[in-house]
Amino acid sequence: MNMICLVGDPPKVIANGGFSGIFPSSTSFAYNLAVMVSVPDVVLWCDVQLTKDGIGICAPDLLINNNSDIADIYQKRNKDYLVNGVPIKGWFSVDFTIKELSTVALTQGVYSRTNKFDGNGFSILTVQEVASTFKPPGFWLNVQHDQFFTQHNLSMRSFVISTSKSVIVNYISSPEVAFLKSITARFNPKTTKLVFRFLGQDETDPSTNQTYGSLLKNLTFIKTFASGIMVPKSYIWPVDANNYLLPHTSVVLDAHKEGLEVFVSDFSNDVPFSFNYSYDPVTEFLNYVDNGIFSVDGVLADFPITPSEAIDCFAHLGQNASAQAKALVISKYGASGDYPGCTDLAYMKAIEDLVDILDCPVQLAKDGTPFCLSSINLIDSTTVAQSMFSNLTRSISAIKSGSGIFTFSLTWSQIQSLTPSIANPYAGYRLFRNPKSKNAGKYLTLADFLTLSKKAGSLTGVLISIEVDTNCHAFLLKSYAGANAETTVFHIGQECLDNAAYLAEKEGLDVIQAVKDALSKASYDKQVALKVMIQSTNSSVLQQFKDKTNYELVYKVDENIRDAANSAVGDIKTFAHAVVVSKSSVFPENNAFLTGLTDTVSKLQSFKLPVYVEIFSNEFVSQAWDFFSDATVEINSYVTGANVDGVITDYPKTAARYKRNLCLLGKNKPSYMTPVEAGSLMQVITAGYLPPAEAPYPVLNESDVVEPPMPPVSATTAPSSSPGGGNTTIAPTPRNGQSKIASCFFLPYLAMLLSALFLV
Repeated sequence: MNMICLVGDPPKVIANGGFSGIFPSSTSFAYNLAVMVSVPDVVLWCDVQLTKDGIGICAPDLLINNNSDIADIYQKRNKDYLVNGVPIKGWFSVDFTIKELSTVALTQGVYSRTNKFDGNGFSILTVQEVASTFKPPGFWLNVQHDQFFTQHNLSMRSFVISTSKSVIVNYISSPEVAFLKSITARFNPKTTKLVFRFLGQDETDPSTNQTYGSLLKNLTFIKTFASGIMVPKSYIWPVDANNYLLPHTSVVLDAHKEGLEVFVSDFSNDVPFSFNYSYDPVTEFLNYVDNGIFSVDGVLADFPITPSEAIDCFAHLGQNASAQAKALVISKYGASGDYPGCTDLAYMKAIEDLVDILDCPVQLAKDGTPFCLSSINLIDSTTVAQSMFSNLTRSISAIKSGSGIFTFSLTWSQIQSLTPSIANPYAGYRLFRNPKSKNAGKYLTLADFLTLSKKAGSLTGVLISIEVDTNCHAFLLKSYAGANAETTVFHIGQECLDNAAYLAEKEGLDVIQAVKDALSKASYDKQVALKVMIQSTNSSVLQQFKDKTNYELVYKVDENIRDAANSAVGDIKTFAHAVVVSKSSVFPENNAFLTGLTDTVSKLQSFKLPVYVEIFSNEFVSQAWDFFSDATVEINSYVTGANVDGVITDYPKTAARYKRNLCLLGKNKPSYMTPVEAGSLMQVITAGYLPPAEAPYPVLNESDVVEPPMPPVSATTAPSSSPGGGNTTIAPTPRNGQSKIASCFFLPYLAMLLSALFLV
């Protein structure tokens, strides 16, 4: 059932102070960007404050110093005032004339957002300036503190009535009943809609001394002076103490029954929201406009591009919508953003989310059983360090720096007894993944993985990876910082053996043959229904599969690059059919700002090599500012902007939904479904705020690609039990030393959000 708003139109996108998620709120850049990248009928929101001489300005807070440099300019002009009975100290607009405020510059008032645009000297804009300069399709004036201004002999009522004679004001909102009642007779609801704004349910409206919770129970009364209500999003979809959604309330249905439109506030991409949304802001918006039961009439957002795409491109999409983009969606350990990676739950969730290619990074147990696990070090993905096997900690510098408990130290039966642990790569930012299921699921043998994949009718293929350990890569990246390309090659050769090589030479375990046998036993080497992809960072590993002509061999470049020499790409062509590169090898960053587009993708594709890019995560800190804290904007920029052939993601639902969105139909894509212009935000940072320049990434050379041949499998240390048996219990061998928990992810940047630009 397609739900529509009370008035029958799509929900309104209301840009809170313009695009305040990137630029300081209520500035020219913020308003201009909002108009450029939002739906055509976007509504610009202005929080109205009055100056000493009665001029209305757009400023997000009653305290001007919270979003400007006024404290530096007028250092001794702060005051103490009572605001709704609460003493507040600071700089207030009522103490300054508009001429005095003309020397004040607006700045970013949300400290978690970038301050790099604070040097632009953004002027405080009057209400008339916003209306005349940006000619907004919709204009919304929010009057938050009418009583405060009245106490200072300033009439907000007179201001809005006078302004409406020269400016088209589509909406006026206020959390004060008395103010709206005082102007209701002066405005035609067909021209200007009055909206009662609810604050926290325990807060009190100063004009009635009633709590907003009690006023919510009397919507019939609200209807006597307003045509709509604005509520915090928690009024509709509350969350429990653990930040999981509770059942929706009846607020929208009750308000619509009274003939009141419902607008919702508090949407921001860069603030953690319910875990049910998997850090995807599009999913959150869809829960308010496309849930099969009700739809709100408008949303107030700091990042208006996100509700624009949610409403226009994804609402009422349907699970069976056909794909419009050709890029493959490849999982990273299944849906490892929602469940512990490589578990049955992660894989089943990825299949449910319509992933194209399901991946299995193969590890070997002590008895030779091949199974799927993200790292050869069990500490990275299980609670083994707290188990009876904690005394198996050892250091193997050839595989990784530091110590670990390795898969080849335990039998498959023992590994099955371990508790999985979800990865939290952004825990440093207090962003955790699905805590309720952080230890859920069970691990699968490669044979079980292949069986599961074959039964999933929606898959187009599987990817089997045989890799250098993840932590080893992190070590290399740290070692690379400030070094040249030759040094990087040396570290790869000297500090890290390929896992496959180490297992063959030191443990007598042949991971390559184990993979071949499992694929053959499952008849994957004879069928064509599912594509089989074999991935490795080691060319010698891929050479071992050259005889399997129906497999796609994928070479993973394990460093950030800006281009590839023809000789290097020519060499890759001799052993691989496709290439995986990092996101930064396509769009390099500096301080989480994109600096441009490299030649990496175009060069590889010129040699007929498809390019897959990793890793795409939903957490906003994983994205450059240019992508506006929106994973969909980021994916779209890589697929339609950089023309990549596939995205590797731990949240396949977001990418798979993107491929099917309605805005990819036809040639004329809306602005919110066009790729970002890499480097555009960096161009508007003033000189004093620019981050230090960084050296460009190296060019991939032939010496980076060449690997020594795989060593023969040692016969002296061959496993004592047959691969796949897993029933032999081998007691852990006591070793000296304590377990050391190693981080599974290297966090390179404090990133967040961004997209297209503009110029004022």
